[in-house]
Amino acid sequence: MSNVAVIMPAAGASRRFHDKNYKKPFAPLAGRAVWLHAAEKFLNRSDVKQVIVVIADKDTEEFQRKFGANIAILGIDVCRGGQERADSVEKGLAKVKPDIDLIAVHDAARPCLADKWIDAVFEAAAKDGAAILAIPETATLKRVNQGKITETVNRDALWQAQTPQVFRRDWLVEAYAARDGKNATDDAALIEMAGHPVSIVEGSPMNLKITTRDDLKLAEQVLKILPKPKLDGFANPFAGDDMWR
Repeated sequence: MSNVAVIMPAAGASRRFHDKNYKKPFAPLAGRAVWLHAAEKFLNRSDVKQVIVVIADKDTEEFQRKFGANIAILGIDVCRGGQERADSVEKGLAKVKPDIDLIAVHDAARPCLADKWIDAVFEAAAKDGAAILAIPETATLKRVNQGKITETVNRDALWQAQTPQVFRRDWLVEAYAARDGKNATDDAALIEMAGHPVSIVEGSPMNLKITTRDDLKLAEQVLKILPKPKLDGFANPFAGDDMWR
């Protein structure tokens, strides 16, 4: 069994979330913060040896005030991020322990995970070196220029990338060393640019990412129907608490 570290970027500006009180990873969802829902899916696993949450400099004091007890008891590592998502992941990468084989990058704002999806993508990454969760595109896609449709895009072979995205440690380190300031919307793109193949593991539309406040309502319903995480690792002592009271 591979030793896995999980990097959870949470340093974004959440511009589309439109909430003056919360960034999306820190918004309350079914009694606790979005990022805690995501983190607990990994903390309960015996193969996950480290969870690193990456936050913005300006959020450090407030994050520590609200979540300091969680961080200490759950053994979560926290580091400060950079200007872009890739900068934040790179900072998290520098914090990974030396005995780690695989590194999973998972959006802190993606709280609705099931163990079977994590099992599948971890297994594929251990076998192939790089694997991501994704779902096949089912919508009709239009290319638009100045408000007018210029093309209907063939959706065959198109997939929507999700997280976690899981990679051999040396491949991810190599990809970031070669990044040379280039930005990427996900880590798989950097692995691809480094010349390594990335396997697709079919995920689920329920593995949604919180982008707007309406997504919180949907996520709350999804959490009700997902199976509870298996407890083969460290159980979350805060699982039933409302951390915002």
